[in-house]
Amino acid sequence: MQFEGVGIDGAYIVHLDPRRDERGSFARLYCVDELAGAGIDLVPVQTNLGSSKQAGTLRGLHFQVAPHQEAKLVHCIEGSIFDAIVDVRRDSPTFGKTASVTLSADGDRAFYIPPGCAHGYLTLEPDTKVLYFVGTRYTPEADRGLAWDDPDLAIPWPIEPQVMVDRDRSNPRFSELDPEWLT
Repeated sequence: MQFEGVGIDGAYIVHLDPRRDERGSFARLYCVDELAGAGIDLVPVQTNLGSSKQAGTLRGLHFQVAPHQEAKLVHCIEGSIFDAIVDVRRDSPTFGKTASVTLSADGDRAFYIPPGCAHGYLTLEPDTKVLYFVGTRYTPEADRGLAWDDPDLAIPWPIEPQVMVDRDRSNPRFSELDPEWLT
């Protein structure tokens, strides 16, 4: 694995190192030792699988408040996504900054999202599946959201969302977040 910074403290594109032969390829999606070597402390306590039938499906931006912040290692295993994060850690040198990456099933990379970042993704193809390892148990009462289309964040979503839940239409802008939510 190789780790490429994305401009947010502790967030990385993780380049996998697949071995290829006549059978196809084989790569590690998660390796505690390689992650630790990059300064990443992620021991998964749950694995999530998101499945979306339609291109243009938006999920997010979501985050968990302290002490339930989630670290995530995100892989697209079918189709493709535009994956975006926002640093909501008040004491972070990159507080309020955004980063994004396109992940696809035919790509050899993942996205590591440190605890304290809002996360969301937009499917770019129909029948897209996203697998992610999470370092903290989901706690419904700690769940919060952030407006995906906040003009102050200027996330460069490549297409207009076509499918989303009401919650994601009505999340607050970054400037409206409750200071108690910020870690």
